[in-house]
Amino acid sequence: MMTSRIIAGAAALIFLSACGGGDAEVESDAAGESAGGALQYPETVTVEQIDNYHGRDVADPYRWLEDDVRENDAVAEWVAAQNTVTFEYLNGLDHRDAIAAQLSRFWDFEKFGLPKRHGEYTFFARNDGLQNQYVLFVQKDDEAPRVLLDPNTWSEDGATALAAYYPSPDGRLLAYMIQDGGSDWRTVKIVDVESGADLGDSIEWVKFSGLDWAKDGSGFYYSRYPEPEEGEEFQSLNVNQAVYFHRMGADQADDDLVYARPDQPEHGFAAEVSSTGETLVVTVWKGTDEKYEVVTIDLTDPDAEPLALVEGFHSDYSYIATAGGKHYFRTDDNAPRGRIVAIPAQRGQWEEITPEAEGVLTSVNIVGGKIVAEYMEDVKSVVRLFGLDGSDDGTVALPGLGSVFGFGGEPDDTVTYYNFESFNQPDTIYRLDMATGEQSVFKQPETAFSPDDYVVEQVFYQSKDGTRVPMFITRRKDLDMSQPHPTLLFGYGGFNISLTPSFSITRLSWVEMGGVYAVANLRGGGEYGKAWHNAGRLQNKQNVFDDFIAAGEHLIDNGVTTSDQLSIFGGSNGGLLVGAVVNQRPDLFAAAIPAVGVMDMLRFTQFTAGRFWVDDYGDPANEEDFETLYAYSPYHNIQSGADYPAVLITTADTDDRVVPGHSFKYAAALQAADVGDEPHLIRIETRAGHGSGKPTDKIIEEYADMWAFLVKHTGLEPRLDQGS
Repeated sequence: MMTSRIIAGAAALIFLSACGGGDAEVESDAAGESAGGALQYPETVTVEQIDNYHGRDVADPYRWLEDDVRENDAVAEWVAAQNTVTFEYLNGLDHRDAIAAQLSRFWDFEKFGLPKRHGEYTFFARNDGLQNQYVLFVQKDDEAPRVLLDPNTWSEDGATALAAYYPSPDGRLLAYMIQDGGSDWRTVKIVDVESGADLGDSIEWVKFSGLDWAKDGSGFYYSRYPEPEEGEEFQSLNVNQAVYFHRMGADQADDDLVYARPDQPEHGFAAEVSSTGETLVVTVWKGTDEKYEVVTIDLTDPDAEPLALVEGFHSDYSYIATAGGKHYFRTDDNAPRGRIVAIPAQRGQWEEITPEAEGVLTSVNIVGGKIVAEYMEDVKSVVRLFGLDGSDDGTVALPGLGSVFGFGGEPDDTVTYYNFESFNQPDTIYRLDMATGEQSVFKQPETAFSPDDYVVEQVFYQSKDGTRVPMFITRRKDLDMSQPHPTLLFGYGGFNISLTPSFSITRLSWVEMGGVYAVANLRGGGEYGKAWHNAGRLQNKQNVFDDFIAAGEHLIDNGVTTSDQLSIFGGSNGGLLVGAVVNQRPDLFAAAIPAVGVMDMLRFTQFTAGRFWVDDYGDPANEEDFETLYAYSPYHNIQSGADYPAVLITTADTDDRVVPGHSFKYAAALQAADVGDEPHLIRIETRAGHGSGKPTDKIIEEYADMWAFLVKHTGLEPRLDQGS
């Protein structure tokens, strides 16, 4: 299976605050009429904090809001005061409860995760509709499925999730990761599949890591960080990751250290056991740029030393599988859109198996003795089959234009599964027989809506510099497009992440209400390979903002919407995107939602996984990077005196990917500025993290608030079955 790495992307100099956060105070009462006019925001005190970057003094008056809300009472009081104002406003919005009811109705259908077959056991996740967390089922051959793990019983608030699971090769044991409150930290537990008994093993401080079993099932390899200092779990930098081997029944303290680089504390590691079980393949990473070193360890020799296979962090080398005496890798070395290469397991020369193609090679697996290669062509999936020697073996017929993922398994497996989805098509799981090519539906949802009621089209528009940029537009089929409509524009534009056609209940509910939903495939993503990514990173980051602004202008110029009806939304790096373009073109938008965004581009390297992001953003410790970052940093570029759109900032107190201090500081600065009479609010969720593992009820509540906010400020008259 192709290497799966969990690297913050989406998780330097340290400047000491002249005034500690504990010295700051915040008033919990409304403090008179705000700069926004209509709303009274909580007063946020400022501190005298000046940092010098490369000879330039930069004020940071809200530095104290960076402190962990769990450790600083003043920050906790500020959060409570902001939420009081925000939720009073949101709860008073027209249609808010009806939107929540419609979201619940849309959400209430049976959903499944991709199955995994190990030995005589098949594992799959299922949600009966409105369960907060998916339940893990196991099925033995032709027996009826039974519940193996139900995370809905793990916490009262539903915020403890099953983050990942890993069956042993024979399927008799299952290692699984627990995520609590949305944090990136994981705890690993082991269950006996037949009896359902917890075996007592417990692994802590796992982050940005999968795990892989030894072929004999005696234990597994995983990566973890040292235990952080008390009170620093959610903010301290993540350094000194190492690979360990855990033997079943042993204490974590006795786990074998397999590979580490104490001389390189910023390096991270993903360890995979080769398909034959004879080699440990360790992928070494140091950021988000998908340039890796690869180290192999001979598992047949207990005294074997690690051997470098790829050195220098110059290209992506992602392990696929070992078959026919060769290790197969996907790489972009001398192939910006990707190719497949192989090297003899006993060392030797690299050989090209498949050359670079017109589309972007996004994922590769070897199943049933064949190479299954997923390509992206104009942001849509195409799946091609090859022999192990690269010979053409046809394609996999897909149900339509959309996105696929899956095709997991071992080289000698005869069956694999994949998922197909599109903007109007919920996830459907297909079973593929690799020997015959026969396909069948494994699980298909029955929904309260019909995909045929919606239209998905792809358009192309020109950005500021003439670059041709794709965009998907989804709407109801019966929407009268002779007149403009309230429109939600979504974007990301970073970290080589591609926004392919994918299904979202929340986004479709916006369309069902009568809105138009647009997704712009901005530079900085991976839609057209390495060149597209590079065109939107580092000193080229302004291209991303230009692309997004041009998308909004295209929608307006073509009569889809107007500036009084256009809203924008993005999360994480997309939250940065929204904050930056609102500063640059506040006149273009009616409303904006920057979610869990990176808003202080001079301080992101100071917390948790932020140091990884210098590959995309640059490092403020570097003068050239500083000039670029300072020019678009949302926190530092608010235009006092301009009329801003309505803004609803969202974050969570347990987000340890993009720490909430980013959003706290941005909200305080926005509320203090003279930026017009529209509301500029911050919604702060509890025990929700960066997004993954969030329970269904929290998601529905959050989107009901956001959609009601957008309905109010774009003038949408929503179609709602549950009343107005």
